[in-house]
Amino acid sequence: MPDKPGPWEAPPGRKRSGFPFGVLFWLLLLFAVAFAAWFLSGYFPGRLSSEQDQINLVRLLTILALVSSGLLVTRRIKLGEVVRNIAVWTGAAAMLVLIYTYQDELSAIGARVGAELLPSDPMVGQDGVLSLTQGPDGHFYAMAQAHGARIRFMIDTGASDIVLTPSDAKRLGIDLAALRYTKIYHTANGRGRGAPYVLDTLSIGPIQFNNVAVSVNEVEMSASLLGMSFLGRLGSFEIHGRKLILRQ
Repeated sequence: MPDKPGPWEAPPGRKRSGFPFGVLFWLLLLFAVAFAAWFLSGYFPGRLSSEQDQINLVRLLTILALVSSGLLVTRRIKLGEVVRNIAVWTGAAAMLVLIYTYQDELSAIGARVGAELLPSDPMVGQDGVLSLTQGPDGHFYAMAQAHGARIRFMIDTGASDIVLTPSDAKRLGIDLAALRYTKIYHTANGRGRGAPYVLDTLSIGPIQFNNVAVSVNEVEMSASLLGMSFLGRLGSFEIHGRKLILRQ
């Protein structure tokens, strides 16, 4: 008959587990957050240079660590669970602090990503400078605001006027039946007619002009055109690679 295990021996058929994988995962996550904080502090110096900012950071992390470790006193919790709680709360606090500290940089990154996904939405830089990303078809598009509606324009330096499609004109509340098509255009597609109209305002991001003369095209087009009558009112516009820079 085999000997019975002693009171201090592990039960037969069960092995002592090594270091819990979950605890190791959370410790690695905490280390990654700490490394990210150190790296970003070096890459963007001065963000936590203020003594008050540093005090607030230490105070917040200390409070959250104490709250997590306090669970050891109020409940019978395994050490691994306590370490995991501390790592989770500390990592969450560090992540929130990082997001708040580098909100300007993160906003800029988000704007650049958005500009690639939605090229017609302008990215606003310093001093109200707008940057438009070239679309897949090689043209530049801009989302403009007029009469409470958003209109997508194609930038066309070969067009002399701002030209609205009939469908966009309807969205702006323009009565097409009341228009007089007295303007004659000669384009690569032949002769066309347009009706003059004046918008109260037309804006692209922070760039805004009042009493903007436009022309409503008689027939439907693929997109409304933003021609030189708008671009000429800008302080400057220039193309750098796949970017169109607009300055008021």
